[in-house]
Amino acid sequence: MKIGILGLPLVGKTTFFNLLTEMNAETRNFMGGDKKLNLGVARVPDKRINELSSIFTPEKTTYATIEFADLPGLSTDQTDKERNSLITNLKYMDALVQVVRVFDNPDVPLGGDKLDPMSEIEKVKFELIFSDLFIIEQKLSRVEKGQKSDPHEVALLKKCQSFLEEGQSIRELNLSEDDLKKLRGYSFLTEKPLIIVLNLSEEQFESGEYEGREDLLDFLEDEKIPYLEVCAALEMEINELESEEKEVFMEELGIKDTGIARLARTVYKHLNLISFFTVGTDEVRAWTIKSGMTVKEAGRVIHSDIARGFIKADVIGYEKFIELGSLKSAKETGTLRMEGKDYLVKDGDIISFRFNV
Repeated sequence: MKIGILGLPLVGKTTFFNLLTEMNAETRNFMGGDKKLNLGVARVPDKRINELSSIFTPEKTTYATIEFADLPGLSTDQTDKERNSLITNLKYMDALVQVVRVFDNPDVPLGGDKLDPMSEIEKVKFELIFSDLFIIEQKLSRVEKGQKSDPHEVALLKKCQSFLEEGQSIRELNLSEDDLKKLRGYSFLTEKPLIIVLNLSEEQFESGEYEGREDLLDFLEDEKIPYLEVCAALEMEINELESEEKEVFMEELGIKDTGIARLARTVYKHLNLISFFTVGTDEVRAWTIKSGMTVKEAGRVIHSDIARGFIKADVIGYEKFIELGSLKSAKETGTLRMEGKDYLVKDGDIISFRFNV
């Protein structure tokens, strides 16, 4: 899974990227004219993996991961080439995270005339809308000139065009799965899942208050856009502490989970993702799949041979396994179930695949 981090300049995108990936990308690179992406991988925290690893003591423990790309800020100063490059990179992302500046810091100049989080969200939204409209207009122009096309696809594009021209995102159309498949090749940016990260100052984060908060959160809820409130700079400082000190500071500040844990939960919920586990003394591993996938389809995520030669799968839910304490107990009590190819995998399932190729 690849997630693009975007936003206007000077909103704290790279600091948030560093928080998630535990990298040390230079936060002022983009200000200096560097247009290269910052790329990194974040491990998705999962206490279930920790517990399973303590039981099986495997040679290797593998967590689910999310790839992040930190992109240059969208700016009116960008050339067409720079803007097109940024938009092109966004097309390869499975989801988008927009970092929005709520903090006010005289040492970090504002990208615009004044601090206005809601305006930031709207500016980026319309950049994405214009990108999608441009693609649709190009396609419809070719159709008008005689390019062979699917009538249903053309009607669907015109429907999207009307919606975009009204200032709405394609994801708000609630299209059917079949319609989404027809649009997949266009990689429309407003069809991609979007999460807003509100980047606060330390004072705002600790107090839970800032000017316009109620209106801003009401707006996001009305738009059905999931959001997180973070203080990326503060959490970066906490990350640098030793484990015990880190826990104390997080408790004092009322931070129950790390930034990546909170974002991962939001991403998984918003993208309808779940995790299943494979276990053993060689490796304990988390796998990420779409909710609603069959066990045979889940096997393909590990290796195509598992799906091709699928026979059966031994399955037990995580909670039940922890209650019993071992696979041996699960077998003896008949709790370890044998499931066929059409079984729908549930979040937390521990699965052992039987296949022959």
